[in-house]
Amino acid sequence: MKKNTIIFTLFLIVLAAGFFFYYTIGRQDSKDTSNYRTVEVSRQNIGSTVFALGVVKPMVGAEVKVGSRISGVVNRLRANIGDEIHSGDIIAELDDSELKARLAQSRAALERTKVEYDQALNEYERKRRLFERQHISQHEIDLYASSYNALNAQLMQAKANVELAEIQLTYATILSPISGVIASVSTQEGEAVAAGLAAPTFVNIIDLKRLEVHTYVDETDIGKIYTGQSASFTVDSYPNVDFPGKVTAIYPKAVIQDNVVNYIVTTEILDLKNHVLRPDMTANVTITLEERKSVLTIPAAAVQRDGGERYVLVSEEGHRHRRIVSTGWRDGTYIEILEGLEEGELVAIAEIF
Repeated sequence: MKKNTIIFTLFLIVLAAGFFFYYTIGRQDSKDTSNYRTVEVSRQNIGSTVFALGVVKPMVGAEVKVGSRISGVVNRLRANIGDEIHSGDIIAELDDSELKARLAQSRAALERTKVEYDQALNEYERKRRLFERQHISQHEIDLYASSYNALNAQLMQAKANVELAEIQLTYATILSPISGVIASVSTQEGEAVAAGLAAPTFVNIIDLKRLEVHTYVDETDIGKIYTGQSASFTVDSYPNVDFPGKVTAIYPKAVIQDNVVNYIVTTEILDLKNHVLRPDMTANVTITLEERKSVLTIPAAAVQRDGGERYVLVSEEGHRHRRIVSTGWRDGTYIEILEGLEEGELVAIAEIF
Protein backbone atom coordinates (compact mmCIF):
# COMPACT_ATOMS: atom_id res chain seq x y z
CA MET A 1 0.00 0.00 0.00
CA LYS A 2 2.79 2.37 0.95
CA LYS A 3 4.64 1.46 -2.28
CA ASN A 4 1.57 2.32 -4.41
CA THR A 5 1.27 5.66 -2.64
CA ILE A 6 4.88 6.51 -3.44
CA ILE A 7 4.42 5.53 -7.11
CA PHE A 8 1.24 7.62 -7.35
CA THR A 9 3.02 10.60 -5.75
CA LEU A 10 5.91 10.33 -8.22
CA PHE A 11 3.42 10.16 -11.11
CA LEU A 12 1.77 13.36 -9.94
CA ILE A 13 5.17 15.10 -9.69
CA VAL A 14 6.14 14.03 -13.22
CA LEU A 15 2.74 15.09 -14.56
CA ALA A 16 3.02 18.49 -12.90
CA ALA A 17 6.53 18.96 -14.30
CA GLY A 18 5.26 18.06 -17.77
CA PHE A 19 2.48 20.62 -17.58
CA PHE A 20 4.93 23.21 -16.30
CA PHE A 21 7.34 22.54 -19.19
CA TYR A 22 4.56 22.61 -21.76
CA TYR A 23 3.01 25.85 -20.63
CA THR A 24 6.09 27.79 -19.57
CA ILE A 25 8.84 26.43 -21.83
CA GLY A 26 7.10 24.72 -24.77
CA ARG A 27 4.22 27.13 -25.30
CA GLN A 28 5.67 30.18 -23.60
CA ASP A 29 2.06 31.20 -22.98
CA SER A 30 1.83 34.11 -20.60
CA LYS A 31 -0.09 37.32 -20.37
CA ASP A 32 2.81 38.91 -18.50
CA THR A 33 4.41 41.13 -21.17
CA SER A 34 6.57 43.15 -18.84
CA ASN A 35 9.80 41.54 -20.14
CA TYR A 36 8.79 41.38 -23.81
CA ARG A 37 7.92 43.73 -26.59
CA THR A 38 6.15 42.81 -29.80
CA VAL A 39 7.00 43.75 -33.37
CA GLU A 40 5.01 43.21 -36.54
CA VAL A 41 6.18 41.04 -39.39
CA SER A 42 6.57 43.44 -42.31
CA ARG A 43 8.00 43.71 -45.79
CA GLN A 44 11.05 45.84 -46.52
CA ASN A 45 14.29 45.90 -48.47
CA ILE A 46 17.31 44.29 -46.84
CA GLY A 47 20.82 43.51 -47.98
CA SER A 48 24.32 42.69 -46.86
CA THR A 49 26.46 45.73 -46.13
CA VAL A 50 29.98 46.96 -45.42
CA PHE A 51 30.50 49.56 -42.71
CA ALA A 52 33.50 51.91 -42.85
CA LEU A 53 34.68 55.35 -41.82
CA GLY A 54 35.11 58.09 -44.37
CA VAL A 55 35.87 61.79 -44.81
CA VAL A 56 33.93 64.40 -46.78
CA LYS A 57 36.17 65.81 -49.53
CA PRO A 58 35.73 68.24 -52.46
CA MET A 59 35.37 66.59 -55.84
CA VAL A 60 38.04 67.10 -58.48
CA GLY A 61 37.65 70.70 -59.68
CA ALA A 62 35.48 71.72 -56.72
CA GLU A 63 38.41 73.27 -54.83
CA VAL A 64 40.45 75.90 -56.65
CA LYS A 65 43.38 78.04 -55.56
CA VAL A 66 43.15 81.35 -57.41
CA GLY A 67 46.35 83.33 -57.94
CA SER A 68 47.91 86.01 -60.11
CA ARG A 69 49.66 85.40 -63.42
CA ILE A 70 51.50 88.72 -63.26
CA SER A 71 53.42 90.73 -60.68
CA GLY A 72 51.95 93.88 -59.22
CA VAL A 73 50.40 95.69 -56.28
CA VAL A 74 46.94 94.67 -55.05
CA ASN A 75 44.81 97.81 -55.42
CA ARG A 76 41.56 96.23 -54.32
CA LEU A 77 40.59 92.91 -52.74
CA ARG A 78 36.93 91.91 -52.86
CA ALA A 79 37.11 88.59 -51.01
CA ASN A 80 36.50 87.67 -47.38
CA ILE A 81 36.50 84.24 -45.78
CA GLY A 82 33.02 82.71 -45.88
CA ASP A 83 31.74 84.89 -48.72
CA GLU A 84 29.70 83.20 -51.42
CA ILE A 85 31.07 83.88 -54.87
CA HIS A 86 29.93 83.09 -58.40
CA SER A 87 31.90 82.17 -61.48
CA GLY A 88 33.15 85.36 -63.16
CA ASP A 89 32.95 87.57 -60.04
CA ILE A 90 35.90 89.90 -59.44
CA ILE A 91 38.17 88.71 -56.63
CA ALA A 92 40.98 91.28 -56.79
CA GLU A 93 42.33 94.11 -58.93
CA LEU A 94 46.04 94.80 -59.44
CA ASP A 95 47.66 98.10 -60.37
CA ASP A 96 47.38 98.15 -64.18
CA SER A 97 49.00 101.50 -65.03
CA GLU A 98 52.14 99.88 -66.45
CA LEU A 99 50.09 97.39 -68.46
CA LYS A 100 47.96 100.18 -69.94
CA ALA A 101 51.10 102.11 -70.95
CA ARG A 102 52.52 98.98 -72.58
CA LEU A 103 49.27 98.51 -74.49
CA ALA A 104 49.37 102.12 -75.68
CA GLN A 105 52.93 101.64 -76.94
CA SER A 106 51.94 98.48 -78.81
CA ARG A 107 49.00 100.24 -80.46
CA ALA A 108 51.22 103.18 -81.50
CA ALA A 109 53.77 100.81 -82.99
CA LEU A 110 50.97 99.06 -84.88
CA GLU A 111 49.76 102.33 -86.40
CA ARG A 112 53.28 103.28 -87.48
CA THR A 113 53.80 99.87 -89.07
CA LYS A 114 50.47 100.17 -90.89
CA VAL A 115 51.61 103.43 -92.50
CA GLU A 116 54.91 101.93 -93.58
CA TYR A 117 53.15 98.84 -94.88
CA ASP A 118 50.68 100.87 -96.95
CA GLN A 119 53.57 102.86 -98.50
CA ALA A 120 55.46 99.67 -99.33
CA LEU A 121 52.34 98.09 -100.82
CA ASN A 122 51.68 101.09 -103.08
CA GLU A 123 55.29 101.22 -104.19
CA TYR A 124 55.32 97.49 -104.90
CA GLU A 125 52.13 97.70 -106.99
CA ARG A 126 53.54 100.61 -108.97
CA LYS A 127 56.83 98.78 -109.63
CA ARG A 128 54.97 95.61 -110.59
CA ARG A 129 53.10 97.48 -113.35
CA LEU A 130 56.37 98.88 -114.60
CA PHE A 131 57.86 95.42 -114.61
CA GLU A 132 54.92 94.12 -116.66
CA ARG A 133 55.73 96.77 -119.24
CA GLN A 134 59.37 95.74 -119.04
CA HIS A 135 60.50 99.15 -117.81
CA ILE A 136 62.40 97.67 -114.85
CA SER A 137 64.42 94.51 -114.38
CA GLN A 138 63.57 91.34 -112.51
CA HIS A 139 66.18 92.12 -109.89
CA GLU A 140 64.60 95.48 -109.11
CA ILE A 141 61.07 94.09 -108.73
CA ASP A 142 62.43 91.36 -106.47
CA LEU A 143 63.91 94.00 -104.15
CA TYR A 144 60.56 95.78 -103.83
CA ALA A 145 58.76 92.47 -103.24
CA SER A 146 61.20 91.58 -100.48
CA SER A 147 60.71 94.98 -98.81
CA TYR A 148 56.93 94.58 -99.00
CA ASN A 149 57.02 91.08 -97.50
CA ALA A 150 59.22 92.27 -94.63
CA LEU A 151 56.79 95.06 -93.74
CA ASN A 152 53.90 92.62 -93.98
CA ALA A 153 55.62 90.42 -91.37
CA GLN A 154 56.26 93.48 -89.18
CA LEU A 155 52.57 94.36 -89.40
CA MET A 156 51.51 90.89 -88.23
CA GLN A 157 54.06 91.12 -85.38
CA ALA A 158 52.68 94.52 -84.33
CA LYS A 159 49.12 93.13 -84.29
CA ALA A 160 50.27 90.19 -82.15
CA ASN A 161 51.98 92.59 -79.72
CA VAL A 162 48.73 94.51 -79.30
CA GLU A 163 46.78 91.29 -78.66
CA LEU A 164 49.37 90.17 -76.09
CA ALA A 165 49.25 93.53 -74.30
CA GLU A 166 45.44 93.39 -74.21
CA ILE A 167 45.54 89.87 -72.73
CA GLN A 168 48.11 90.88 -70.11
CA LEU A 169 45.93 93.81 -69.12
CA THR A 170 43.09 91.39 -68.32
CA TYR A 171 45.41 89.60 -65.88
CA ALA A 172 45.22 92.65 -63.62
CA THR A 173 41.58 91.78 -62.89
CA ILE A 174 41.39 88.39 -61.16
CA LEU A 175 38.08 86.58 -61.66
CA SER A 176 36.62 83.55 -59.90
CA PRO A 177 36.78 80.44 -62.11
CA ILE A 178 34.04 78.61 -60.18
CA SER A 179 31.08 79.30 -57.89
CA GLY A 180 31.50 78.46 -54.23
CA VAL A 181 32.59 79.75 -50.85
CA ILE A 182 35.88 81.49 -50.08
CA ALA A 183 37.75 79.19 -47.71
CA SER A 184 40.93 81.22 -47.23
CA VAL A 185 42.52 84.54 -48.23
CA SER A 186 46.32 84.75 -48.64
CA THR A 187 46.88 88.43 -49.51
CA GLN A 188 45.64 91.92 -48.68
CA GLU A 189 45.21 95.31 -50.28
CA GLY A 190 48.46 97.20 -50.85
CA GLU A 191 50.58 94.05 -50.89
CA ALA A 192 52.97 93.53 -53.80
CA VAL A 193 52.85 90.09 -55.37
CA ALA A 194 55.55 88.58 -57.55
CA ALA A 195 54.63 86.02 -60.19
CA GLY A 196 57.27 83.38 -60.76
CA LEU A 197 57.20 79.70 -61.59
CA ALA A 198 54.36 79.27 -59.06
CA ALA A 199 51.55 81.82 -59.20
CA PRO A 200 50.97 83.53 -55.83
CA THR A 201 47.70 82.33 -54.29
CA PHE A 202 45.10 84.98 -53.48
CA VAL A 203 42.14 82.92 -52.30
CA ASN A 204 41.02 79.32 -51.97
CA ILE A 205 37.46 78.62 -53.23
CA ILE A 206 35.42 75.50 -52.47
CA ASP A 207 32.12 74.55 -54.11
CA LEU A 208 30.18 73.02 -51.21
CA LYS A 209 27.63 71.57 -53.64
CA ARG A 210 30.28 69.37 -55.27
CA LEU A 211 31.46 67.16 -52.45
CA GLU A 212 32.03 63.42 -52.16
CA VAL A 213 32.98 60.96 -49.44
CA HIS A 214 36.33 59.19 -49.34
CA THR A 215 35.61 55.90 -47.57
CA TYR A 216 38.46 53.82 -46.15
CA VAL A 217 37.50 50.17 -46.81
CA ASP A 218 39.50 47.35 -45.25
CA GLU A 219 41.35 45.01 -47.61
CA THR A 220 39.16 42.09 -46.45
CA ASP A 221 36.05 43.86 -47.81
CA ILE A 222 37.40 45.68 -50.87
CA GLY A 223 36.82 42.65 -53.11
CA LYS A 224 33.07 43.00 -52.53
CA ILE A 225 32.96 46.63 -53.64
CA TYR A 226 32.30 47.80 -57.19
CA THR A 227 31.17 51.03 -58.83
CA GLY A 228 27.46 51.71 -58.93
CA GLN A 229 26.65 50.16 -55.54
CA SER A 230 24.25 52.07 -53.31
CA ALA A 231 25.59 53.66 -50.15
CA SER A 232 24.49 55.93 -47.33
CA PHE A 233 26.30 57.83 -44.62
CA THR A 234 25.84 60.01 -41.58
CA VAL A 235 27.98 62.76 -40.10
CA ASP A 236 28.31 63.85 -36.52
CA SER A 237 26.76 67.25 -37.29
CA TYR A 238 23.50 65.58 -38.42
CA PRO A 239 23.48 62.17 -36.69
CA ASN A 240 19.83 61.46 -37.53
CA VAL A 241 20.12 62.20 -41.25
CA ASP A 242 21.01 59.43 -43.71
CA PHE A 243 22.55 60.93 -46.85
CA PRO A 244 22.14 58.70 -49.94
CA GLY A 245 25.14 58.01 -52.14
CA LYS A 246 26.62 55.84 -54.87
CA VAL A 247 30.06 54.28 -55.28
CA THR A 248 31.83 56.03 -58.16
CA ALA A 249 35.48 54.89 -57.98
CA ILE A 250 37.95 52.65 -56.14
CA TYR A 251 41.52 53.87 -55.74
CA PRO A 252 43.99 51.23 -57.00
CA LYS A 253 46.68 52.19 -54.48
CA ALA A 254 46.30 51.23 -50.83
CA VAL A 255 46.55 53.55 -47.84
CA ILE A 256 48.49 51.95 -44.98
CA GLN A 257 48.00 53.33 -41.48
CA ASP A 258 49.22 51.55 -38.34
CA ASN A 259 49.91 48.41 -40.43
CA VAL A 260 46.25 48.35 -41.55
CA VAL A 261 45.67 48.23 -45.30
CA ASN A 262 42.72 50.28 -46.57
CA TYR A 263 41.55 51.32 -50.00
CA ILE A 264 39.82 54.63 -50.71
CA VAL A 265 36.34 54.25 -52.19
CA THR A 266 34.77 57.47 -53.45
CA THR A 267 31.05 57.88 -52.87
CA GLU A 268 28.96 60.43 -54.74
CA ILE A 269 26.48 62.36 -52.58
CA LEU A 270 23.10 62.09 -54.32
CA ASP A 271 21.06 64.35 -52.02
CA LEU A 272 22.24 66.88 -49.43
CA LYS A 273 18.70 67.02 -47.99
CA ASN A 274 18.89 70.80 -47.53
CA HIS A 275 21.91 70.47 -45.23
CA VAL A 276 25.37 71.94 -45.58
CA LEU A 277 28.29 69.53 -45.49
CA ARG A 278 31.85 70.74 -45.17
CA PRO A 279 35.21 69.24 -46.17
CA ASP A 280 36.95 66.95 -43.67
CA MET A 281 33.74 66.01 -41.81
CA THR A 282 33.89 62.45 -40.52
CA ALA A 283 31.36 60.14 -42.19
CA ASN A 284 30.01 56.77 -41.09
CA VAL A 285 29.44 54.98 -44.38
CA THR A 286 27.28 51.96 -45.16
CA ILE A 287 27.79 50.37 -48.60
CA THR A 288 25.02 48.00 -49.70
CA LEU A 289 26.54 44.95 -51.37
CA GLU A 290 23.36 43.05 -52.31
CA GLU A 291 19.72 43.91 -51.77
CA ARG A 292 16.48 41.93 -51.64
CA LYS A 293 13.37 43.98 -52.18
CA SER A 294 10.02 43.68 -50.37
CA VAL A 295 10.76 40.53 -48.36
CA LEU A 296 9.21 39.48 -45.04
CA THR A 297 11.46 40.63 -42.21
CA ILE A 298 11.63 40.77 -38.45
CA PRO A 299 14.36 42.03 -36.12
CA ALA A 300 17.19 39.50 -35.96
CA ALA A 301 16.94 39.55 -32.15
CA ALA A 302 13.52 37.84 -32.38
CA VAL A 303 14.99 34.64 -33.85
CA GLN A 304 16.21 32.05 -31.33
CA ARG A 305 17.88 28.65 -31.70
CA ASP A 306 16.97 25.29 -30.27
CA GLY A 307 19.39 22.66 -31.49
CA GLY A 308 19.42 22.88 -35.26
CA GLU A 309 16.09 24.72 -35.51
CA ARG A 310 15.28 28.40 -35.50
CA TYR A 311 12.09 29.59 -33.86
CA VAL A 312 10.30 32.77 -32.80
CA LEU A 313 7.72 33.53 -30.13
CA VAL A 314 4.48 34.44 -31.86
CA SER A 315 2.15 36.65 -29.85
CA GLU A 316 -1.56 35.82 -30.25
CA GLU A 317 -4.26 37.28 -27.99
CA GLY A 318 -1.71 38.04 -25.29
CA HIS A 319 -0.16 34.57 -25.31
CA ARG A 320 3.22 33.58 -26.72
CA HIS A 321 4.06 30.28 -28.34
CA ARG A 322 6.88 28.85 -30.37
CA ARG A 323 6.88 28.63 -34.13
CA ILE A 324 9.60 27.11 -36.27
CA VAL A 325 10.79 29.49 -39.03
CA SER A 326 13.12 29.34 -42.02
CA THR A 327 15.38 32.37 -42.45
CA GLY A 328 17.24 33.95 -45.34
CA TRP A 329 19.44 37.03 -45.62
CA ARG A 330 20.47 39.15 -42.68
CA ASP A 331 21.68 42.75 -42.81
CA GLY A 332 22.74 43.08 -39.20
CA THR A 333 19.47 44.47 -37.80
CA TYR A 334 16.77 42.59 -39.71
CA ILE A 335 16.54 39.05 -41.00
CA GLU A 336 14.52 37.64 -43.89
CA ILE A 337 11.77 35.10 -43.10
CA LEU A 338 11.31 32.51 -45.84
CA GLU A 339 8.73 30.26 -44.11
CA GLY A 340 6.78 30.14 -40.88
CA LEU A 341 5.31 33.65 -40.58
CA GLU A 342 2.80 35.80 -42.39
CA GLU A 343 2.84 39.55 -42.91
CA GLY A 344 1.10 41.37 -40.05
CA GLU A 345 1.68 38.72 -37.37
CA LEU A 346 3.30 39.76 -34.11
CA VAL A 347 6.47 38.26 -32.68
CA ALA A 348 7.83 38.81 -29.18
CA ILE A 349 11.34 39.99 -28.37
CA ALA A 350 12.75 39.64 -24.87
CA GLU A 351 13.81 42.92 -23.34
CA ILE A 352 17.33 42.91 -21.94
CA PHE A 353 17.88 44.98 -18.79
